[in-house]
This record gives sequence, C-alpha cells and structure tokens, in this order.
Amino acid sequence: MSFVKNYNLWSAEQHEAASRFRQLAEEKGLQTVRFSFPDQHGVLRGKTLVAGEALASLEAGCSVTTTLLVKDTSNRNVFPVFTPGGGFGMKEMQGGSDIVMVADPSTFKVLPWAPTTGWCLCDLYFTDGRPVPFATRGLYRSVLEKLERRGYNFKAGVEVECHIFKLESPRLALTDAGLPGQPGEPPAVSLLTQGYQYLTEQRYDQMEPALELIRRDIVELGLPLRSIEIEFGPSQCEFVFQPTVGMESADLVTLFRSAVKQICTRNGYHATFMCRPRIPNVMSSGWHLHQTLVSVANGENAFMSRDEGLSQLGKQYMAGLLGHARASAVFSTPTINGYKRYRSYSLAPDRAIWGRDDRGVMIRVLGGPSNQATRLENRIGEPAANPYLYMSSQILAGLDGIDRSLDPGLSSDTPYETKASLLPTSLREAVLALNEDTFFRNAFGEQFIDYYVHIKNAEIERFQSEVSEWEQREYFELF
Repeated sequence: MSFVKNYNLWSAEQHEAASRFRQLAEEKGLQTVRFSFPDQHGVLRGKTLVAGEALASLEAGCSVTTTLLVKDTSNRNVFPVFTPGGGFGMKEMQGGSDIVMVADPSTFKVLPWAPTTGWCLCDLYFTDGRPVPFATRGLYRSVLEKLERRGYNFKAGVEVECHIFKLESPRLALTDAGLPGQPGEPPAVSLLTQGYQYLTEQRYDQMEPALELIRRDIVELGLPLRSIEIEFGPSQCEFVFQPTVGMESADLVTLFRSAVKQICTRNGYHATFMCRPRIPNVMSSGWHLHQTLVSVANGENAFMSRDEGLSQLGKQYMAGLLGHARASAVFSTPTINGYKRYRSYSLAPDRAIWGRDDRGVMIRVLGGPSNQATRLENRIGEPAANPYLYMSSQILAGLDGIDRSLDPGLSSDTPYETKASLLPTSLREAVLALNEDTFFRNAFGEQFIDYYVHIKNAEIERFQSEVSEWEQREYFELF
C-alpha cells in the first residue's frame, strides 16, 4: 500500500483531486512538479521532481530532512541536531533524519510564469504516519477542525501590502554568497515611483508594467484577486483578495507571496514583504486580516446582528483577540523589523483597542445590522507573518473570548490616547509575553511554544550580538 493509503491521510475530495492532478499533468505536458511545504517562517521549501517521479510520489510521499524545521530566518540551525534527541528530546528529530512530505492534491496548480511546471503544497509526517508537530500547516488544520466541531468555519479576507522595486543588482559576486547566520548582501534596488500620492492614478500607471505582470499570473493561478492599490510610500502597493474559507485562506497568502517574488525576479524587479525596508523615505507595510465565523450548518455569518453592528458572539470573539493581543503578537509580527511599524498616530495600532471606523485601532468592526459582510479587521499583522500561525492564533484567542464570555469594552474614539494594554514594542518583548502565556501554551501545546520561542530567541540573540550602523556612528569616534 502507498504511504497515503497505509495511514489514511487523504479525504475523498483529495483522492478526486489527485485524479485531476494526474490528468492535468498529462494534458499540460508538465516536465517538473514542485512539492513544497511552508516552514516555521511561512517560507516555502521542498523539492522539484521530474513529472514521472512526481506522479509516483503523489501517494508514496517524498522525503525531506528534519533540519528544515530547525532553522532561524538566516537559515542557521538553532537546535543541536546531532545530539541525542536533536535538541527536542525526540529520536525522530536527531541526526538530520528524514520525514515524509505528502502532497495535498487539492492545492495543485500549473505555474503561469513556468508553464511546464506544476506546484503542490504538502504536509509533513514522520515515517510512522504521525503528523510532525512543528509543521505549521498541520497545526492550522487541527485548529480549523476544533472550530468546525464547534459548528463554525473561519472566513478571512486578506489585504497585504508590499514594496516592488526595480532590480539594479542581484549581488551575485562570489563574496556576496552569505553563510548560515550571516545572509549575503541584499539586492541593490531603485524606486518604481516616488511616494506620498496615495491611490493616485498617476502613480499606479507608473507601476502598471510590473503590477500587470503580477495581476495576470495571479488571476491565472485562480487566486481571488479583488484590487491592486497604490499605497502611501514610494514603490508601495496593496493587494486585496476576496474572502475565502478555512485552509484556503492561509494557502492563498503563502502562494501569493511566493508568486509575487518569483514573477518580479524573472522580470527585473524585486518584491519584498519585509515590513519596513532600510531604504530612505519608505513607509511600513502591513497585513490587515478581515475575519468572521460562519455557520457550518447554513453558512450564515455568526458575527452579524439583526439590530446591532456586531453579534454577542462576535463581541466575545473580539474580546478574546484583544485580551490575547500581547502574547499573540509574535505570530502576527514575527520579525525584529516588524515592530518598527507600531507607532502612535501612524495608521498602525500601538495598543489593544477597537473602534467602528478608525484606522488607528487594532480592530475595526465593519458592517452593520443584518449585513452578511459584518466582520472584524485586525490591523496588527506584518506582511511577513506565517499565515498558518497568524490565523491559528486569531481563532484560538477568539474562541477563548467566547468560552469565557469576555467583554471587549467600549469602542475608542481616541485610539492613541485611550488607556489600554500596549502592544509589544520589540520582538523580545513579544516572545517573553508568549513564553509566559499559559493560554497559548495549552492551546498550541508546550512542545510547539517551546520550539517557536527557541527559534525566535536565537534570532534576537544574533541581532543583539551584531554591531549596528547606529552604534558605529554613535560611539566609534566619540569614545
């Protein structure tokens, strides 16, 4: 029996999707298929197989090394892999051993920018069929299943900002290669537009050659793109998507970010979802996550109220988001750079408050009485966030608010002056908040929280051990 059948890993829908996968691979004359999984940072990793091997591996699985799960953002291993237990106390994680990457055929796509190449998201399993507990897509699936047992599905609409620059040099000299723990020099870039003309047609037209390349391929991929907008800063734009349900919401973000970067690189541009690039005069980019719960039974919006702007269940869910905002910040803003966005009077939140139509709050309530589009917009996220962890943390925090019948309090009319719990001002502060939080330790499990905190602390320690340009200017001559 195949690995999939032996451990009953696919649903009936996935078996049907696998048949379509095989048919399309032949019809499109595919030469290769990329099997990919989102790692702990939401970055796609995997293997590219020639078409025949890909079809053979569809149900057999494809081996990858456990070391892919022990890396920080510099691609440095931060667990002692070659010690007993590999730093996890688990024999399955030591020695760079193999785990099995199993395709989810329902995610299969043909890449428009690489027309003989297929692409498929995968899930990770140990060789005995157990899910790998550090695989974030699997973790998100377990959260969705928990929510479904409560009678709800998670519906999310995504607004993601990014910068698109003209690529001047990819920095490919031999000395630019970089090392684990010390990435190479980033690409040299220039602007496509000057900034500060928010939503002007003039700026859009200047960026249109790059944006049209992206739009064309994103639509051909089947991603539900709604709009492309020029943001406030130079070379900054925003992509808005129709709401989707469940796993599709997080998968969409993963594929979108990877697609944008690949399309741009192939065409002489550089796209970055880094929150605040170190480039003069740029603006911070955010990721606004619109969310609601919908009934599994009839598809009705559970946040909608017949006579108010938000149902009682919606208020309790929102109170959970606010109550757990500090501890969940590491999931919505997982980089050192992302905390440079949390500034007062800056169209970004700095404290855990809500409002009905105020872009300074953390959560906006949108919609109204009997409006099926009623939803919460959480404005806390950065574009680099791992979508599986970001969305999981939202659902779990919201359910806790419902379970404890929490009250979100009154809406804020002065978001930067209202007394409320302040959001973390650094990744270190956010990691400390998560590490000490008993709720998320129970909800995600001790094992996963310890794992994630360890990776983030490794990044923080490396950052703090390096001499910054500010320190060099400040102290080198004076002292």
